[in-house]
Amino acid sequence: MRAVKWISSVIAVIVLISALVFFGNFFSKNSSSVSNTNNNKTAPATTKSNSDSKKGIQVTSKNDNSSYQTVIKDGRYLTSKARGVTASQESNTFNQVSFESGLLNFSKKHFSTSKYIFQEGQYLTADQANNWLGRQSDDNQEGLNPRDNGKFNDERNPIYLQTIEEQDFMTKEGNKLKLNGIVLGLAMNTQDTYQKEQYGADYTQDISKADRISQGQKMANEIVKRYRKINGINNDTPIYVAMYAQAKDDSLAGGSFYSWNVSKSGDSLGDWTNVDNKTVVLPVQANTEDEKSVSSKLNSSFVNFSDNIESFFPNLSSVTGQASYDGNNLQGLIVSVSTQFYSATEIESFANYIAQSAPNYLPSGVPIKIKIEASTGMQAYLIKSADSDKYKVTILGSY
Repeated sequence: MRAVKWISSVIAVIVLISALVFFGNFFSKNSSSVSNTNNNKTAPATTKSNSDSKKGIQVTSKNDNSSYQTVIKDGRYLTSKARGVTASQESNTFNQVSFESGLLNFSKKHFSTSKYIFQEGQYLTADQANNWLGRQSDDNQEGLNPRDNGKFNDERNPIYLQTIEEQDFMTKEGNKLKLNGIVLGLAMNTQDTYQKEQYGADYTQDISKADRISQGQKMANEIVKRYRKINGINNDTPIYVAMYAQAKDDSLAGGSFYSWNVSKSGDSLGDWTNVDNKTVVLPVQANTEDEKSVSSKLNSSFVNFSDNIESFFPNLSSVTGQASYDGNNLQGLIVSVSTQFYSATEIESFANYIAQSAPNYLPSGVPIKIKIEASTGMQAYLIKSADSDKYKVTILGSY
């Protein structure tokens, strides 16, 4: 009996050791340290405690070259220091989505996802962003927006610059990350909303295209000069600046990028390059500029898609789309479906029906996201990549 117990104990120990080795290898494959090479091979295993393994800088793994590896610090995703800082409250949420996604797409054209690591902005602090986005005044000499001239009509000095977004691009050097470039997105207002008195009515002031462009270029030059003075940014670190025109508050689509520039060294920018980006709301209205931008085939296909799902579930509030274009080339589509559903089975049935019918109507070869929303919030969403026609369905709040 003692021999049997002894043998059983030995077997149990062996099984336990094997399990620990297996899971140790499993987790090491799902988190790459900065000492790993760019082909995502994991570094040799080291004997560290769980608390030690979470200290320092690491980078995430990735499944393909369409996305960046990102930075983890002390076991947590490294977030932007100035995340969410704006000159005034953002009333059009479409602006934020198209600004951030468009800026990342711009960055991918200049910093390869296979070579560089993406890091959320770490050089501009929240306090600096607040000061820079504020009006210039005796108390805020760093304000980039013009002084308040006290007027409440078209002669008033509007808020031109709404948001600054920073993206950092890194490479590995031993156990450290080295800054190899910065991309800055500057979101410029096309319309400024203001109040004549606190808690009073909202008024709007349109900003001309010429003023937006000239003010944006002047601010971009000043921002690059300030970035060159920030500790950790070398004189020869490339700084790209992408200019974005915000859509008006009542628009059903976000804005678009219109030009970019780069400072490869020093604090001066070169010549500006125009960008022919635009976002168009579907279905398009007759006799509008959007009608000239969208092919009749895409618009009619979207209308047929909308009619199809409305006939399946008639209690829909609206179906709208945002088509993103680079020149005449469709880059992507976001569809918003507003519903009155409350039943979990209705939501699931509806989402699955859309997944089946969407490939028959919506374009192929571009990424598409379909959001199903009610007054209580988003209920489900469907996504497909550019190289697939199959939609992945996610039902929120389900198990």
